[in-house]
Amino acid sequence: MISFNVPPKVGTEEQYISEAIQSRKICGDGQFTKKCNAWLEKKTGTAKALLTTSCTHATEMAALLADIQPGDEVIMPSYTFVSTADAFVLRGAKVVFVDIRPDTMNIDENLIEDAITDKTKAIVPVHYAGVSCEMDTIMDIARRHHLLVIEDAAQGVGSTYKGKALGAIGDYGCYSFHETKNFSMGEGGALLIKDKKNVERAEIIREKGTNRSQFFRGQIDKYTWVDAGSSYLPSELNAAYLWAQLENEDVIFNDRMKSWKLYYELLKPLAEKEYIELPVIPHECTHNAHMFYIKAKDLEERTRLLSYLKEKDVNAVFHYIPLHSAPAGKKFGIFIGEDKYTTKESERLLRLPMYYGLKASDIEYIVESIKEFWR
Repeated sequence: MISFNVPPKVGTEEQYISEAIQSRKICGDGQFTKKCNAWLEKKTGTAKALLTTSCTHATEMAALLADIQPGDEVIMPSYTFVSTADAFVLRGAKVVFVDIRPDTMNIDENLIEDAITDKTKAIVPVHYAGVSCEMDTIMDIARRHHLLVIEDAAQGVGSTYKGKALGAIGDYGCYSFHETKNFSMGEGGALLIKDKKNVERAEIIREKGTNRSQFFRGQIDKYTWVDAGSSYLPSELNAAYLWAQLENEDVIFNDRMKSWKLYYELLKPLAEKEYIELPVIPHECTHNAHMFYIKAKDLEERTRLLSYLKEKDVNAVFHYIPLHSAPAGKKFGIFIGEDKYTTKESERLLRLPMYYGLKASDIEYIVESIKEFWR
């Protein structure tokens, strides 16, 4: 069976985890956490990056920093992972869903303004497959309506929009280092903070609402509980695993991009015959080869193709039942406008195996199996 995903591993993870253990500081914010934070800040140009226990928790931190209150409204696409909405629902906010663009599967920037009310507090663009939303338009809408922008860049580490790193364009950006992502720490994430004035409170929220970080820097002589917060600090062992991969960013990126381009080239004849559709990368975007997907004609055809690939020992998957159609989505949210593409396009999309170290021969076998399905 060709796995859908194999967690990335470059070879120095065990060494760094051992070093973390020997340092006798494994609870977090040790040398490896600091190295990862510094790498993210240099890579993205953000004022501050903080490793977190997950992208879900990074988004929860952003909701706390944005002071989301019961009754506030937050605009986002329905085609996203549940964590995007959960972070705001936990604060008592109403989630307002709008339709997506069929080309990138990202939020349709032209529909956002119609969903804004006097209760709207933030816009949450989700950069699907590491391909950026139309951020100039979104940032302009946010500026004119005095709204915050919280980027769900879970899949976007290393991607850019007009040369700017995803996650570092809005007020806050949220990364994922889950085992399915390009760089992994098992479970983990990071929060990117654009404005320096919000850094101190972010550190407090991350440290259970205490000013412990200031204490360790010698800025205060004792630390205490000063704000609402939680335990969003990851283990130093997780950070050590992640650092091994961040150090090898180019190796991982080049390997994944080689796989992505091979898929695209081999599948292009099927796309030209209009059997399938291939991913679209707008010219202002650079992506990180996070995933490779194709679109079948409809749900019925996708279901048959998935079954066929399973028979061929290929583990392809689909994901994201649109949130507005889920029980919790109906309870905590509302869809504004017409669901023209969200449901239809989500039912067509099929993700193919993609991971660091995927063999070219496996890609060739997968593509040949897809071609056989239509033959």
